[in-house]
Amino acid sequence: MTRILCLCDWISMNDYIAGAIAGSAGIFVGHPFDTVKVQLQVQQSETRYKSLSECLSAIKKQDLSKGFFRGLSWPLLSQAVINSVFFGIYGYTLRLMGVCSNSTGDNKHATRPEYFKIYLAGSIGGVGSKFYKGPIQGTVDIVKMHGIHGMYRGLPVQFLRDVPASGLYFLIFEFLNYEGSTRFKSVPPIIMNFVSGGCAGLLSWAAIIPFDVIKSRIQADTEHKAYKGFLDCAIKSYREDGLKVFFRGLGMVSLRAFPVNAVILMVHTEFMDLLSSN
Repeated sequence: MTRILCLCDWISMNDYIAGAIAGSAGIFVGHPFDTVKVQLQVQQSETRYKSLSECLSAIKKQDLSKGFFRGLSWPLLSQAVINSVFFGIYGYTLRLMGVCSNSTGDNKHATRPEYFKIYLAGSIGGVGSKFYKGPIQGTVDIVKMHGIHGMYRGLPVQFLRDVPASGLYFLIFEFLNYEGSTRFKSVPPIIMNFVSGGCAGLLSWAAIIPFDVIKSRIQADTEHKAYKGFLDCAIKSYREDGLKVFFRGLGMVSLRAFPVNAVILMVHTEFMDLLSSN
């Protein structure tokens, strides 16, 4: 029994290690897209960019540390931790329910995935891995101005955004991976992981973009002068710009979501195979 428990703990540790590596790889690919997305979402009417190209041009004129890679250092560290916890809890929850990921191991795609359990495990992983992310200097400033509770501004909206999206994320990935691998057996697994991961990221993000817009606006309102909460932000945003405001940044999110999540899920799956084989 002791040997079995030790083996389970080691397999679980593989999820955390692979998740950390995958998260770091994804942040390099996605950070420039994140910078543009947030710029588009928090702009106000008096400072609005006329087009995406104008936004890109404005950011490009800044130097590297203040432009597309503004604030890279903290996300680089935090995403390793976040994805480590995310994938670790996901894998551990699957094993508690008696399910093994269908995209890794020696018996890949041998049986149809248990989709409900995959969605549930992904949602639980989303609950466990969320905390405020931002540059160190931003952290210091927020704590000085608003206390420690200021660090969690926008967290309820982020919870509504991330938990169902996390379940959807793994559900789509496992579905596409299984169906693609059984129907197109000549496609190498690494390519199937890449494509399935990209589609999973794109579709799960598209489903929750309105929550992301509201979260970004609430977090940008550091003085608490513009919005009183989730509903107030949604109503005022709608009155100012109409329904289209809730899909602002969707184009940039879509451009970012595919390559970032393709890399994350491909790297995670490949490293899980590597660690498990060793």
